[in-house]
Amino acid sequence: MRHWLLVVSLFTTTLAAGEPFDRFFNEYLFPYSPTTATSDGFHQYDSKLEDYSPASRERQVVLLKQFLAEFRRMPPSADRDLVLSRIQAGLLELETIRMWEKNADIYSSGLTYSVFTIISRTFAPPAERLRSLIGRERQAPAMLAAARENLKNPPRIYTEVAIEQLPGTIHFFENDVPAAFHGVSDAKLMAEFRQVNGRVVAELRSYGDFLKSDLLPRSNGDFRIGAAAFSKKLLYDEMVDLPLDRLLDVGYENLRQNQRAFRETAAKLDSKRTPEQILEGLNSDHPAPSALLATFRHVLTGLRSYIEDRHIVTIPSPVLPVVEETPPFMRALTFASMDTPGPYENIAKEAFFNVTLPSAGWSRERVAEFMGGFNRGTIISTAVHEVYPGHYTQFLWLKKAPTKVRKLLGCSSNAEGWAHYCEQMMLDERYGNGDLRLRLGQLQDALLRNARYIVGIEMHAGKMTYQQGIDFFVKEGFQTRANAERETKRGTSDPTYLVYTLGKLEILKLRADYQRAKGAAFRLGEFHDRFLEQGYPPVRIVRRALLGNDGPML
Repeated sequence: MRHWLLVVSLFTTTLAAGEPFDRFFNEYLFPYSPTTATSDGFHQYDSKLEDYSPASRERQVVLLKQFLAEFRRMPPSADRDLVLSRIQAGLLELETIRMWEKNADIYSSGLTYSVFTIISRTFAPPAERLRSLIGRERQAPAMLAAARENLKNPPRIYTEVAIEQLPGTIHFFENDVPAAFHGVSDAKLMAEFRQVNGRVVAELRSYGDFLKSDLLPRSNGDFRIGAAAFSKKLLYDEMVDLPLDRLLDVGYENLRQNQRAFRETAAKLDSKRTPEQILEGLNSDHPAPSALLATFRHVLTGLRSYIEDRHIVTIPSPVLPVVEETPPFMRALTFASMDTPGPYENIAKEAFFNVTLPSAGWSRERVAEFMGGFNRGTIISTAVHEVYPGHYTQFLWLKKAPTKVRKLLGCSSNAEGWAHYCEQMMLDERYGNGDLRLRLGQLQDALLRNARYIVGIEMHAGKMTYQQGIDFFVKEGFQTRANAERETKRGTSDPTYLVYTLGKLEILKLRADYQRAKGAAFRLGEFHDRFLEQGYPPVRIVRRALLGNDGPML
């Protein structure tokens, strides 16, 4: 910057408008979150790893409070408000929620994901990425040492999850990481890598011993963050300021609406069978495992054509994502996912749609049960959610976002809300020609998200126990008990996983208000394009851009 201007005045308007925002990224976000920097396409941070030491945490708090004061002095704007919310969310996490003190998995799984960002994309030659990886892995022992120092009386379920995850994490470092660099011919570099990577594996094994023998016996903490922290987290992460009682009323109303629609749709399919029996029958309608990837490719091509022919939303690129099998270390955690490059990634620009296949050696019964999760309806809803017009389409629009802040900062209620909204919207737009089986599958997914919404609030506000959460997913969300246990377990450490339903309802409300404002000139495709061109900020910011007001949001 032009330093002589600072001598004249610290607050001179001659300074470039983006300077405070750039300093936020360059002094805080990327240095303290180098994995995020790598994902976003800023590769000068590739050899760095997150520092969880108490000294680093103290520096972050001081820096965030300095930025908080600075951004509060700035005139209100969408970008300023978005950064201000991010700062407040960071302070809430560091000082109040304190997952760094409770959740052992953020260290081991965080290390895994950080390394994965280096090996998953060819943004540089293999040898260059390997050097960055070695630098990042050299800091792994310090990260795990910080974990031992930081973790204080965590909830038992958090420690159990971390223990469950570790075998997959160790397998990743023993197998997947070396395989990513098998073509590197520099013998000295490979020897250095093997030494450093071997130490990471040893440190992870030691970390597992620590979790089992030391931390687990003293894991007696409470996973609930409390109603006050829950409300603040929603406010800072999603810009939602409704009282929790009102949010619950909205959630229950949508739950009952979807339950009624589910039962009515099931009765239209076959009035002589229960909805559960009908769902069981639908689960047998799936492709062979060997045909699953090809089936998804075919569905994606058809979805794109349908969207373009009916002007549902503009798809900025004709390039399909690469449909491939889920990387091995992720297969235990996900059926399908989108892996898109960051908005500033200029070399490795491929997008990957990952689909998990049954593992070799599984019994016929286990394969059949697994493939039931890829029945015809689920394949459609998954493709809509993840690709067209869901996450992948939103990513393509993100490259067009108006500012750097909009490209780099956003929220889950927009991103997941948009993808979940698309599941319903596409069937409302007659994709599938009114096939009731597709509608039943969409409604079951909606009920799953309804249950997340309510269980998240009720558990963390102290009004529902963990076991009651499981029962709620089964009875009210129409989920199997195995899935209910998995979903409730997720909710203990992901309190605001109401974002799917919350965002969907916010978008539906915004669309209705926008349609009233436009009258006969309303066009669905135009609304979708205007929504996506904003990036993925809280829907409140999108509402201001489209309608010039703040609400009501729901």
